[in-house]
Amino acid sequence: MNTYFVEKAKMTLAGVSIRTTNEAEMGPDGGLSQLWETYFQSNIAGQKATVNPEYIYALYTDYESDASGAYTVVIGHEVAEERHLEGSQLEEGELEESQLEESELVENQFTYAAVPESKYMVFKTKKGPVFEVVAQAWGEIWAYFKESGEVRTYTGDFEIYDSRNFDPADTQVEIYIAIE
Repeated sequence: MNTYFVEKAKMTLAGVSIRTTNEAEMGPDGGLSQLWETYFQSNIAGQKATVNPEYIYALYTDYESDASGAYTVVIGHEVAEERHLEGSQLEEGELEESQLEESELVENQFTYAAVPESKYMVFKTKKGPVFEVVAQAWGEIWAYFKESGEVRTYTGDFEIYDSRNFDPADTQVEIYIAIE
């Protein structure tokens, strides 16, 4: 897996969210696949305030502790200003932490999350089936940080998917891990 370092400015994402753990996601109670379905049923990319709608973000934030604790996942897009999203009922900067159920999709009810300015170590996956290469990459990332001198900050890690050339059977994803 290729890696490189980059510094990124603060950004705001709008999307759909779920609170989960790695343990839950490895078992039958995992909710990320349903969250992706909810994202694809929404019209987040079509909102006027969306910046670069071709880039889909999967943000891991609001960590309880580290990779073993609970965290929030937000799947969505970068937005210019939160309050410009149509139909939103959240205040600027507020992060909704409700658990999404299969039948709970509420149109135009989005979660907002601030991604802090940070230094990131970027892991570029190999090409292949999306769920396979992303799961494999996270396994390699966890193993890397157990042995590395780099220190994760757990302030906001994210995956970027480029929808312009997205093929679920043969894709490549970049995973940004916030470090000190």
